[in-house]
Amino acid sequence: MHEAGILRSMDGGGGDIAGSRDDDDAHAIAQARAGDQQAFRCLVDTHARGLFQLCFRITRDATLAEDAVQEALYKAWRALGEFDGRAAFSTWLHRIAVNAALEQLRRSARHRQAAIDESHDEDAERDFLHGFADDTPGPEARAVGTQIGQRIGVQMERLSPTERAAFVMRHCEGERLERIAVVLSLNTGQCKQAIFRAVRKLRGALEPLR
Repeated sequence: MHEAGILRSMDGGGGDIAGSRDDDDAHAIAQARAGDQQAFRCLVDTHARGLFQLCFRITRDATLAEDAVQEALYKAWRALGEFDGRAAFSTWLHRIAVNAALEQLRRSARHRQAAIDESHDEDAERDFLHGFADDTPGPEARAVGTQIGQRIGVQMERLSPTERAAFVMRHCEGERLERIAVVLSLNTGQCKQAIFRAVRKLRGALEPLR
């Protein structure tokens, strides 16, 4: 199946990427594995939008995210026969998409691996914005909020690809550590360390605003 044919229907339909539709995907997966292109397009319709959101949060670039999703879906089509059902289909697809997004970052040369700090803090996953909330923001609070957003954006660009992917999946997508570890091919400890490093760096960027 040609890549363009796979992706023709990407603009239609939303996707629940949390895994709740995996049971509903089973019939389409079976048909697609038998060579039914329309069945695969149904899977694309279900998952493409969620995959784009994930890839965009990792790459922070719409073009890179689109390229990552296209590459991921094409690879998924070609590798569908290797899907054994031991992991949820959405987890399998996420793994391909995250790897494609990270590869796009490497290809673009827009990101360099940050230094690894192996120290650990059990409280690392608490909301790193704690203490900045303002229930009744005035002009000054809104200005601070703008600065926070800008600093977060800059620091996100400086995170390593693994840190960024782990942070996005945990704090933006709300994924469980176990699932993130599977998607990123890490063990749970490595996953926690990646999230901790990301949170620590983001906290450091916000420290001057306290």
